[in-house]
Amino acid sequence: MIVVKLLRETLKSCPIVKRGDYDYFIHPISDGIPVMHPQLLREVAINIIKKCNIEGVDKIVTAEAMGIPIVTTISLYTDIPYVIMRKREYALEGEIPVHQETGYSKGKLYLNGIKEGDKVLIVDDVLSTGGTMVAMIKALEKAGAKINDIVCIILRGDGKKEVKEKTGYDVKTLINIDIIDGKVVIV
Repeated sequence: MIVVKLLRETLKSCPIVKRGDYDYFIHPISDGIPVMHPQLLREVAINIIKKCNIEGVDKIVTAEAMGIPIVTTISLYTDIPYVIMRKREYALEGEIPVHQETGYSKGKLYLNGIKEGDKVLIVDDVLSTGGTMVAMIKALEKAGAKINDIVCIILRGDGKKEVKEKTGYDVKTLINIDIIDGKVVIV
């Protein structure tokens, strides 16, 4: 059983701001503010390790920026190295660019450090529209990686369905939320 007591408590009290028509929640896992407590990182990392298939995983992959503290913590517990899909181009040999679109932004992500046949665990902070996750999966497939498992800490919206329809992959989550009347509600 997944126990995310601290994650649940901190989500219920986090502020909500508007980005156009989008209600955006501000939380340490998704934004790094107001403050990231080590207890929260430990809780999330341990639950991801318990929930996911990490058997034989060569690399953990996340997108810049808020997946970084999470994959760092998981890497420290498991000794599995991690790769960050960056928002800027480095022009390294074999770099794979991919278009990414979310509910409130769009741009490119750039994948480096993955070889054909690498077994990967994908980790992301929030899944809402599925845009970032679909882009990550496409880049990893183009690189020839084998996706062992995919996890997103917080699910908000129909992103799981979108990812499944566009890629065929299921995404595991630790907690599912919605925003109702300007507050985070655990669903």
